[in-house]
Amino acid sequence: MDKIQNQDAEIKMLSDMLVIRRFEERASQQYQMQKIGGFCHLYIGQEAVVVGSVAAVRPDDYIVTAYRDHGHALARGTSPNACMAELFGKATGCSKGLGGSMHFFDRKNCMLGGHAIVAGHVPLAVGFAFASRYRGEDRVTLCYFGDGAINQGAFHEALNLAALYKLPVIFVCENNYFAMGTSVTRSTGLKEIADRARGYDMGSSAVDGMDVRAVREEFRSVAQRIRKEPQPWFIEARTYRYRGHSMSDPATYRTKEELEKYKESDPIVKFRAVLSQEGKLTPEQFDELDRRAKEMAMESVKFAEESPQPQLDELYDYTFANGVKQ
Repeated sequence: MDKIQNQDAEIKMLSDMLVIRRFEERASQQYQMQKIGGFCHLYIGQEAVVVGSVAAVRPDDYIVTAYRDHGHALARGTSPNACMAELFGKATGCSKGLGGSMHFFDRKNCMLGGHAIVAGHVPLAVGFAFASRYRGEDRVTLCYFGDGAINQGAFHEALNLAALYKLPVIFVCENNYFAMGTSVTRSTGLKEIADRARGYDMGSSAVDGMDVRAVREEFRSVAQRIRKEPQPWFIEARTYRYRGHSMSDPATYRTKEELEKYKESDPIVKFRAVLSQEGKLTPEQFDELDRRAKEMAMESVKFAEESPQPQLDELYDYTFANGVKQ
């Protein structure tokens, strides 16, 4: 990649993080206005993990994640309009208004779903990777989950099979240090979560999840390696969420001082400073990127409000595979 292409790619990473941040801020507002029902888990603070990792792989690589999935869909290319419409439960949503916040899905962009059961999607990722290898493809599957998932049984079963069959899957632990309101230090005996992979003779690494450039480079290296020689890999991305576990969580289990400490490493502020110091970004360029991100978020709300509700007679259309009904 030449210098100009790399600069454009990095400006896009900054833009993508801004789009996710402004979208999530607007989603928070709409939830508080009771325009969004059910659960709503925001990605604010963790943007560098998905933006950096998606930038490192190909558009045809599969990604699958847990319920904090808005950022993953947006980074993968799902439009803010389709994402906000899904939050509103509208027919124009990325899951036709039937999934809501925790179940974004975009087959065209190989975003194979947000999943509400903790660690329940990890075996699915192994299945996607198995399918890729069975078909003789060099696709890689990225499977994202939180630190709370690593102590679930399905997680261990999935890693064991991935290691046994040498499948091209990258297990991505977005370690934001809290499983709902429980600190990782109270739930996990390991000092380094990446060490969990050793039990399956699986390669692993850890990366600063607040540094989008570091994330991209780590994922790029791992993805290139396992395309050539299929094998699973485990990456612990150390990050931090600025909001509660969900919109209903006041996050009283952590101090304001702790939160402010992590905000000093805000991935957007940090990357903006780096690009500015390197002469790749002017204040005017940043302001324009941020203006567009805010505009897209506002437009997504308008689109969602004006979109139609799903039709009641379509309620069971996606219950059975291949249109089979009983």
